Amino acid sequence: MKLTRKLIGLAAALGLSVVLAGCGYNTIPTQDQAVKASWANVQAAYQRRADLIPNLVNTVAAYAKQEQTVLIAVTQARASATQVKVDASTITDPEAFARYQQAQNQLSGVLGRLLAISEAYPDLKSNTNFLALQSQLEGTENRIEISRRDYNAAVQAYNTTLVTIPGSIWAATLHSGYKQAQPFNASAAAQEAPSVNFNNSMMMAPQPGAAPQGTMAPQGTMAPAPQGNLPQGTMAPQPQANP
Repeated sequence: MKLTRKLIGLAAALGLSVVLAGCGYNTIPTQDQAVKASWANVQAAYQRRADLIPNLVNTVAAYAKQEQTVLIAVTQARASATQVKVDASTITDPEAFARYQQAQNQLSGVLGRLLAISEAYPDLKSNTNFLALQSQLEGTENRIEISRRDYNAAVQAYNTTLVTIPGSIWAATLHSGYKQAQPFNASAAAQEAPSVNFNNSMMMAPQPGAAPQGTMAPQGTMAPAPQGNLPQGTMAPQPQANP
């Protein structure tokens, strides 16, 4: 009798699990875990970049000691980025998430300035250690881009479930503790259109047949007008009568 009751209870539990799974009960927790896993990949990619920066700064400093402003800026930006405390709760805290993203964007900006220094120092640009660090950093930046994209995709799926039926019903009842996650946004620098400044000393290329700017065409001479398109006020030559 007891065995029969256990079997009946087990069957009921399995049946309930199937019903709940079929109606989307497990969707929110599943997608929440996917967001957290993607968030961990983002953090790992940013940490890898932070680990590469000290060696990169030391290598550049050995060849470009006079670039102290940039070297200090990179060091300070790295310190600020690594001091921002983040965990799984950060993804649902708009203010904490914004601080983290701002710190990483600031580090990206000054890091670009540091790499640009190499163009002015041929010895640095050809240094084996610098080239290796630069290659690793480029690969890390690609990882950051991919991990951010995957994270945003997971966030979009999760947030959509929270506000659409049947997910919104579960979110308002049994899953009320789940909050929408924050996505990564493009930095302000990435959204600005590049400015184009034209040098005032630049001149437009002269059109074919036009005199150079500031030069008058010789008086008393006229270029023959194309047939069928005579200058205004000029009469076409009349044909001469045969004697």
